[in-house]
Amino acid sequence: MTAPGQDRTAAHEAWPPAPIRTGRLVLRPSEARDRAVFVDLFSSPEVAAHTGGAQPRDALERAMPEVPGRRPGLFVAARDGAMIGIVTLDRRAPERRGRVRPEGGETELGCLLLPEAWGSGYATEACEAALGWCAGARAGEPVVLTTRTDNAPAMRLAAQLGFTEVERFEEYGAEQWFGVRR
Repeated sequence: MTAPGQDRTAAHEAWPPAPIRTGRLVLRPSEARDRAVFVDLFSSPEVAAHTGGAQPRDALERAMPEVPGRRPGLFVAARDGAMIGIVTLDRRAPERRGRVRPEGGETELGCLLLPEAWGSGYATEACEAALGWCAGARAGEPVVLTTRTDNAPAMRLAAQLGFTEVERFEEYGAEQWFGVRR
């Protein structure tokens, strides 16, 4: 049992896990060599079109730590040794709209890939691998996903991964789709 206020992530899993290998990708913790790609990812207008907008590159360059994204729940997705994006399994803030448990705090799946990695099935492959890890590390826990309804590729990905709609709501100035995978 997790004590009130204790992070359930830390209570039930060791981080970082061993790298996860798929047919074409490796999911691993971030490393210093990934820093430039993190800057590219978060400053890309194409990537940020559905996530609230790109961040200024110069501000990211100044603020990005030497080893960005080094935290529980963040996997770097790498192809042939090079980072192509990230997959996250974070605790959804209980005060946000959308939940499947009364207390909230469910695991929420996120995925961001560089534009050159789009359209090749890498998001599906990386997310399925992360969800497989999650099923072992957080057994029996529901996983949720939120995306803008106008983000057609993310809506297709949610369906491919087996997420079902719970509700739709307005957040961040756009209609959001909130789904669960049990």
